[in-house]
Amino acid sequence: MALEIKKLLKQFGSRRVLDEIDLKVSQGEILFVLGKSGTGKSVLLKNIVGLLRPDGGEIWLDGQEISKLSEDDYFPIRKKCGMVFQHPALFDSLTVRENVAFGLRRHFPQLKENEVRERVTKFLSLVNLSGVEEKLPPHISYGMQKRVSLARTVAIEPQYLLFDEPTTGLDPVTTNAINRLIFDLSRKLKTTSIVVSHDMYCALEIADRIAVLDQGKVLALGTPDELRRSNVPLVKDFLAEVVEEKRT
Repeated sequence: MALEIKKLLKQFGSRRVLDEIDLKVSQGEILFVLGKSGTGKSVLLKNIVGLLRPDGGEIWLDGQEISKLSEDDYFPIRKKCGMVFQHPALFDSLTVRENVAFGLRRHFPQLKENEVRERVTKFLSLVNLSGVEEKLPPHISYGMQKRVSLARTVAIEPQYLLFDEPTTGLDPVTTNAINRLIFDLSRKLKTTSIVVSHDMYCALEIADRIAVLDQGKVLALGTPDELRRSNVPLVKDFLAEVVEEKRT
C-alpha cells in the first residue's frame, strides 16, 4: 500500500474537519476525493505534505509514519509528493522557464545548467506547452498558467501527485484538457495521484476510485461503476449534477 491514513483527526477549534478517517491508496492509483466546500478535502492534502499537522491518527507513506516528523525530516517527503495548488502560484517576475526550473534547482542542486534547461523543455512538452518559455506568467492565459504549474510540479519527478481543485476557474474545454493531462501524466510517470475536486463528471472519466467526504467522514468509496450504483443521497446528488450538465 503506497499511502495509508489511519483514524486521521484534524480540528479547528471545536469543529472536526477530518473526523478519524481511514483511507488507503494503492501504488499507481488515481484517487479522486470529492465533497462539497468545507468538507476537509484540501485539509487532507495539506496533512499529507505537512503543511498542516493532524490532531490524531497516523499517515503512512511507503511504510513510514510521517505525521510526526520534524520540519527538516519532512523535506524528502515533500520531494516525493508534488502538490499542484488550486491557483497556479507562479512567480510573475520569472519567465515560464525559470518558474519550472525553480523546484529543480532547489531539489537537485547538483544539476548543471544545461541539464536544468533540458528538463524544463521536457516537462513543458509533457503538458503540451512550447514556445512560451521566455514569456512572463501575466502574458499567458490562465489555463496555460495552470499547465506551467503542473510542469513545475512534475519536473522534480515526484512519486505522488496531489491536486487541489486543479480545474477551478477553467472553461469546459480547458478543464477536459487538464483532466486528460492528469490521467496521461499519472500513467506515463507511473505516479500515485490524489485529486481533490467537486467535479463528479471528471472523476467518473479518469479516476480508478472515488472517495466522497462529508462532515469529516468518508461517506462513500469505490470505483466509478460502483459509485454510479450507489444509493447514498449525496453521491446521487453529485450524479444528478452530471446528468444535468450533459443535458445543458
